[in-house]
Amino acid sequence: MSSAPPVIKNLPVTNRHDVYDAISPEPYFSGSFSSTFRNKVILVAGGSKGIGYSIASFYARAGATVIIVSRYQNTLDEAKARILSETGSSRTSAEVLALAADVSDPKDIEQVVAKVIEKYGHLDVAIANAAIGGSWDKRFTEGDPYNDWWKIMEVNVRGPYNVAHYALPQLEKTGGSFVAVSSLACQASLPFASAYSVSKSALNRLVEYTAMEYPSVRSFTIHPGRILTQAPTLRAGPAPKWEPTASDSLQLPAATILKLTDGSGRFDFLSGRFLSANWDLEEVERDWKNEIVEKDMLVTRFVV
Repeated sequence: MSSAPPVIKNLPVTNRHDVYDAISPEPYFSGSFSSTFRNKVILVAGGSKGIGYSIASFYARAGATVIIVSRYQNTLDEAKARILSETGSSRTSAEVLALAADVSDPKDIEQVVAKVIEKYGHLDVAIANAAIGGSWDKRFTEGDPYNDWWKIMEVNVRGPYNVAHYALPQLEKTGGSFVAVSSLACQASLPFASAYSVSKSALNRLVEYTAMEYPSVRSFTIHPGRILTQAPTLRAGPAPKWEPTASDSLQLPAATILKLTDGSGRFDFLSGRFLSANWDLEEVERDWKNEIVEKDMLVTRFVV
């Protein structure tokens, strides 16, 4: 197996690893834009730990009503308590609803969205973050065809599809936003990672269709950065020398997503496209917006 690094394309903008001024959440927390997310209802699937937890926490600190979803109620209850403690006295009205559900089960997600609409009457943002990485330690024919391969499809593709299927009709009513958390693995050929890479490639394509079929809903696929999470990425032997360390903060994708979904319309030109939280959004807008739109960049296509 080749030890050469995979070819991964990025926009030539400043590579960010933590929150920076252009996406600072502080104006939404207590500054001039502190009313932006007030009375907004946010659903975060995969919101009890890691990246999803950070996203949910940022929305709560911005005054939104947040629904967090994951498989285990005890983990959700712990996350809810932490989020409420982090909102502080300045956000005493923050509300968090914790609902246990399996994102790969359409009935579970149908019930989650139904409960949200019954309780709050509307939905403004849906984040599909739940995912699993699989064990990157063998060729796909050497593993179990379900547990080592297809299960990853069910969580990483069917899960976001289920969220989109039931959330999009509600988001269309509010002119809301749909965000799917993807990975740069979608464009890289990584040894023993076929299930994960294929799932993220399919996810990008799904979001292109959500933007096409629901044009009034902002739809984004985002690489959150290289962040150490609990999703296993085991390999046979040591990691290759070219592989970078997990050096990005959990707050980076949270702040980026908050900015993308603030309703200002500033970054709507990225709807239906793939982007990375590592890309400096201000530079993307200033230096690349016209070319992205004119050439229909950051979407899936053959190059000949």
